[in-house]
Amino acid sequence: MQQQRKIGWGSAAAIVVANMVGTGVFTTLGLQLKYLQNTWTILSVWVIGGAIALFGAFSYAELGARLPRSGGEYHFLSRIYHPFVGYLSGWISLTVGFSASIALAAMAMAVYIEPLSNIPRQWIALFTICGIALAHSFSIRQSSVFQNSFTVLKLLLLIFLIWMGLERAPNAHTLDWSNSWRAEIVQPSYAILLVYVMYAFSGWNAAAYIVEEIKSPARNLPRALIGGTILVSVLFIALQLSFLMQAPAAALQGKLDIALVVTERMFGEPAGRIVSLLIALLLIASISAMTWVGPRVVRAMANDFQLWRFFGKDNQRGIPVRAIWLQTAISGFMVLTSSFEKILLYSGFVLQLFTTLTVVGVIVLRFREGPPQGYRSPAYPLFQVLFLVFSIGMLVVLVQEEPKNSLWGFVNVALGAGSYWWNRRHERNSGILQKNIS
Repeated sequence: MQQQRKIGWGSAAAIVVANMVGTGVFTTLGLQLKYLQNTWTILSVWVIGGAIALFGAFSYAELGARLPRSGGEYHFLSRIYHPFVGYLSGWISLTVGFSASIALAAMAMAVYIEPLSNIPRQWIALFTICGIALAHSFSIRQSSVFQNSFTVLKLLLLIFLIWMGLERAPNAHTLDWSNSWRAEIVQPSYAILLVYVMYAFSGWNAAAYIVEEIKSPARNLPRALIGGTILVSVLFIALQLSFLMQAPAAALQGKLDIALVVTERMFGEPAGRIVSLLIALLLIASISAMTWVGPRVVRAMANDFQLWRFFGKDNQRGIPVRAIWLQTAISGFMVLTSSFEKILLYSGFVLQLFTTLTVVGVIVLRFREGPPQGYRSPAYPLFQVLFLVFSIGMLVVLVQEEPKNSLWGFVNVALGAGSYWWNRRHERNSGILQKNIS
């Protein structure tokens, strides 16, 4: 890839920020309040989520600098364990990871826009997904300009909401600083809420999927992953506190349009709807970042597997257009067939499973090949162990409390395994046929 087609650490960090600041931070608080109400408990979940994301960013930064090829978990797990494990992670990234996240962001955006229009939510979501896919189908430069512009606007709005929420605090009595947190943190639902929050923090690893499109990745990838994760973590915690200060738990429970409820309370209904419309429009940055990053996994898989070769081809400017529209089709199917919470729990489980395997890979690679020459994760292996303790704990609780959604995750993994062996068998047969012809 030519140098002019590559981006600096600022654009890479913008991708991280845009992936992280999306549907989850504006929607999951309402789902959390269905189970827990204590302010300490709610904030602790977000603090833990930020810490876990940062520990993961340290790990992915080391792997990305050490194994500088695009594809994220697909490349890492193929290199560390076996191509079969990497293939499964790539399958999950395509069918659930980015496609589901795009669908969720588009569905959340439609919730905000529908009251202001006569257009059904599904059509709003589908039109948005297709429009953004089109914007990313031409060149890296156009993708970068589009992404950076919406990310800056999103950050400005986020900071504005935090400042206004903390500044206008007449409803601070809605906060619950009692000792009820002691009973809440031992409930199984606490671990389930961590899944919601980890979904909100998902995207901290986004730049690892486009390593080959970043200038000097050994230096710039860690900057983008770690810097973006720290910035977003601070903003997330402050935003949840500002929301809780402006509306009682009863007004927010079960709501997806949290920002609409809060901004109407702060500014009145007309002004609140304007701010909510801005939030909806700025979810474009999240959909855009995932539309940019996700197809690079398909491109990486296409280099190794014949099944994906058709979708992995680039246009003349290095854009995997076919992969972009494959991912768009899957996202559109999810919008038409699934509910928000079902997609969230199902995708959260299976994505956390492969992220856990990737962080374990840092330890495996160090044991097998020694420490890397370039960037090294600080305090190794402390942060990796802490990440794994929380991550494995979440997975165990999810299997116990949400067996149906967990089972669907394993079913999808099984489908990926089937496609892997079918592809290998097809390649062997093609090789035999080619040999006979020659």
